[in-house]
Amino acid sequence: MSVKAKYQPVLDLGLKLGIKDGDVSEENGVLKIKGMAATQYEKNILWDKIKEIGGEKPADLKANITVEDDSVYHRHTVKSGESLSKIAKHYYGDPMKYTKIFDANTNILKNPDIIHPDQVLVIPNL
Repeated sequence: MSVKAKYQPVLDLGLKLGIKDGDVSEENGVLKIKGMAATQYEKNILWDKIKEIGGEKPADLKANITVEDDSVYHRHTVKSGESLSKIAKHYYGDPMKYTKIFDANTNILKNPDIIHPDQVLVIPNL
């Protein structure tokens, strides 16, 4: 299996996430990936996929993934049935950090218990 084929799920994920300025090349059995993720969260997702396939420090891959907007961790579009605590658990692993999300969005939220589908929430860096 070629190294590009091995990491194809990473390349597919990059396309799905809309990674900008992407470039992929293979040299001496090492896959070189370059691109720009919209947020740190998307960069982390890519690195998680890389580690899932190649281990903690893959020797057959070099990736240079930059972040376009590092002022926020991510921007989340609310889906039906979500709550701030559910969103906080997804991004931070802790539902009690919902207050961080609420505080970062007081321009559009007046009550942490009331959010609506299609609202775009800032998920702040911690």
